[in-house]
Amino acid sequence: MNRKEQIREIAQTMFRERGYAATSMRDLATAVGIEAASLYNHIKSKEELLKEICFDCADDFFAGIHAAKTAPISPDAQLSLAIKEHIRVVTNNLDASAVFLHEWRFLTEPYLSEFKAKRKYYRLQFQQIIERGIAEGIFKPVDAKVYCLSILSALNWIYDWYKSDGELSPQALAAQFSYLILDGLNK
Repeated sequence: MNRKEQIREIAQTMFRERGYAATSMRDLATAVGIEAASLYNHIKSKEELLKEICFDCADDFFAGIHAAKTAPISPDAQLSLAIKEHIRVVTNNLDASAVFLHEWRFLTEPYLSEFKAKRKYYRLQFQQIIERGIAEGIFKPVDAKVYCLSILSALNWIYDWYKSDGELSPQALAAQFSYLILDGLNK
């Protein structure tokens, strides 16, 4: 791991634990073990770190939803795969996921608008799977947007309670979430 990667890893953890606003560059430098001025040899700003964490995590979420949405399978199987992929991204990097889900609010323009557009796009991909399932008569005629927001709200808090050394693997967790969500949605 090079120095920039080390800085990012430590920043993710600090942003998650303390919050972006409460983490100073001096705090970050101390945690990395370098002088505060030396940070700028590796990064442009604290916001650059936040942007990279948020946008890279968004790319991971996009790859997962794209895999689910383009798979030649039924809408219920697509939704199950989308849930599995979302959980994979969250559990793969709990710190980055927490930052992505909560600290993005500290982005400034033009990054803030771009990030909001990415979040909306992601939600719409999930929602379109539900809408397709309703149209094909596989899912109950629910409000797809409300159901989608409910699913994402549940999935987005996994970072807060999931333990990688706990009872459930990400795969087992995905199976349970898929069962609960699809059991309520399937006709």
